Amino acid sequence: MEALTWIGLTALLIALPFYYPRWRLRRVLAQPLSAGGLAILQHNIPVYRRMAPDLQQQLQRMVVQFLHQKKFIGCEGLEVSDEIAVTIAGQACLLLLNRPSKVYPALHTILVYPGAFVAPRAEIGPGGVVTPGHHSMLGESWDDGRVILSWDDVRRGAGDWTDGHNVVLHEFAHQLDSESGRANGAPYLGNPASYREWSEVLERDFQSLRHSAMYRQHSVMDHYGATNPAEFFAVATETFFEKPYQMAERHAALYAEFLKYYRVDPRAWMAPPPPPPEPADDWSHAWSH
Repeated sequence: MEALTWIGLTALLIALPFYYPRWRLRRVLAQPLSAGGLAILQHNIPVYRRMAPDLQQQLQRMVVQFLHQKKFIGCEGLEVSDEIAVTIAGQACLLLLNRPSKVYPALHTILVYPGAFVAPRAEIGPGGVVTPGHHSMLGESWDDGRVILSWDDVRRGAGDWTDGHNVVLHEFAHQLDSESGRANGAPYLGNPASYREWSEVLERDFQSLRHSAMYRQHSVMDHYGATNPAEFFAVATETFFEKPYQMAERHAALYAEFLKYYRVDPRAWMAPPPPPPEPADDWSHAWSH
């Protein structure tokens, strides 16, 4: 009997690390997002109010899980408030709606600076000479489970949901990209057959953006996306969620791929942009003289 008791206790101790986190998560998810957290979503995610009720509920539940599982660390004296944590969690979880997800399982820490931060970067010069350097950054995504963000720029992204610039969407797109093994512009798509069309479409539009950047031509997407395929995916994600009408018009095939991947259509949350102004009437101008 004593031996059976010890075997039972040993089995319990072995199983406890596996089942206890799941039990805790179920208890956490049984509670709704606080009224204060809901108010932050409504204020700091402009599209939230226009989302369907089921998507709002999905987002709230994911935010609760995100806040439970991830650790926020304020840097350079910044104290992480509920507004900071919920705003970041809400924007990050927009990328997960309607998709089976464990809410960024590889991510464990979000470091938040008050503003832009300086990060060391090696620069490769002529002849392959490597020179240590530093760059001012708005955000970074690491494959070791960290995301680093500037709170000033998080707020700026939340304040204008139509400019195609959002540091949270950008860095968490990198997190999704890394789920396939490495950040290379091809996130995990589930069906292996999907990669061929994905690669063809993204490669074509990536090269188009590189051409626009080289010749300084206007583009719906920020020219930073021409840096490499990983940055292209992140920039295209920002554009998809913040400038969906323009992206659908100028990059229809790319928009279709992102519709399949993200499983939401942000056009349902936003009014169409105003038409461009009519060109000046040169004839009337000429007759006035």
